[in-house]
Amino acid sequence: MSQARIATRYAKSLIDLAKDQNKLDLIFHDVQQVQTACKNKDFLMLCKSPIVPSGKKSKVYRILFEKILDPLSFSFFDILLRKGRESNMPEIADEFVKQYEEMNHNTRVRLTTAEKLDAAIVGDLESKLQQSSTTRDNITIETKVRPDIIGGFILEYEDKLYDASVSNQLRLVRKKLLSQN
Repeated sequence: MSQARIATRYAKSLIDLAKDQNKLDLIFHDVQQVQTACKNKDFLMLCKSPIVPSGKKSKVYRILFEKILDPLSFSFFDILLRKGRESNMPEIADEFVKQYEEMNHNTRVRLTTAEKLDAAIVGDLESKLQQSSTTRDNITIETKVRPDIIGGFILEYEDKLYDASVSNQLRLVRKKLLSQN
């Protein structure tokens, strides 16, 4: 079975279970914590490692999450460990967040700029995105500063990417010049 299919099924199961227990927002917060942990290189390597025994993985998981996650969330991810699906944990967490945001009509937008933007500019962008037919009702903008893009911006949401950065424009000009030779 493909990883995407596994992630979709497990995420849907957790969403259904959380809805049944009226804990959807709480579980969403817990899954975000697991998602953040999965971005840690060492934790991710632990999850994906076929060499580390599941007992050791379970111990590390308990130490990290037992006291901070709701029992429902903790039990769900513990079941993943017992079923040998810990390597799918990052994808399942990502899919859960995706399904939760779709269900709540949320669009998470990542805005990358070379310098920090004023709140007014971010607000203007948010209102333009809300008027757009490509976003949902509620928009959350996550800003990131990357001086290496030189100027302009990169806008990412769902499966869309709009790269209006100076570094991208320079790359395109270079590619065009090289192809003419």
